[in-house]
Amino acid sequence: MAQIIDGKAISAAIKEELKEKVEKLKEEGTQICLAVIQVGSDPASSVYVGNKKKACAYIGIDSLAYELPEETTQEELLNLIDELNEKEEVNGILVQLPLPKHINEDRIIQAIDPKKDVDGFHPQNVGLLCIGQSGFVSCTPAGIIQLLKRSGIEIAGRECVIIGRSNIVGKPMALLLLRENGTVTIAHSKTKNLQEVTKRADILVVAVGKPKMITREYVKEGAVVIDVGIHRNENNKLCGDVDYDDVAPICSAITPVPGGVGPMTIAMLMYNCVEAGTKR
Repeated sequence: MAQIIDGKAISAAIKEELKEKVEKLKEEGTQICLAVIQVGSDPASSVYVGNKKKACAYIGIDSLAYELPEETTQEELLNLIDELNEKEEVNGILVQLPLPKHINEDRIIQAIDPKKDVDGFHPQNVGLLCIGQSGFVSCTPAGIIQLLKRSGIEIAGRECVIIGRSNIVGKPMALLLLRENGTVTIAHSKTKNLQEVTKRADILVVAVGKPKMITREYVKEGAVVIDVGIHRNENNKLCGDVDYDDVAPICSAITPVPGGVGPMTIAMLMYNCVEAGTKR
């Protein structure tokens, strides 16, 4: 029977550790503060922003919320980011994506001070990860590493296959697994004989964006399967990129959806905020 990797329990443990750390920092006179900017009222973004505020409140991090109208111009957003970059009491700046179409996301990401880039999306932080130096790491891949380590799953020397090559998950995930001495392959929409590639994996990370695409035909017996996807099925129930019921019986360990990777993203965002507050 597959070990179910419990993201809720692991993220709760990380939050407790951070809560203690934040209390100690407060006693030493340091208060951590995260500024969250949302442009428009996309319902999914509003849920994520709400969850981030709740996590801040629980851990003891101050949060500043900037809820801007959909018609906010790129220049207005850039001016706000400049202000927050200058504010010494603000340690982290997060701009909730996606942004309205008239705003260039790359331009916004690059405007954030890399030392306050708690999402880990700034090219400088991505570059530091590439050359093995310390900087902020994208929260979902960082959370997956914690899931593996805290579940007692060895990465070093194992075949790791990632399906998906996005800047937010696929690419940083490959670099982090490499940093942990995994042997890494990135598969994507142009990969030939995908099943042959994924069946080599001891650790399979699926970030493909298609509901229940990965069935047991893609998975080696005894593999560890990490499902990054989140969708609603025809019955409005949450599901992932992996067909959980089909794949779970042949895995050694698997993340469920919901309750696997999802909770880790916010836990690692909080971790990055605390890091930002201690590095200044």
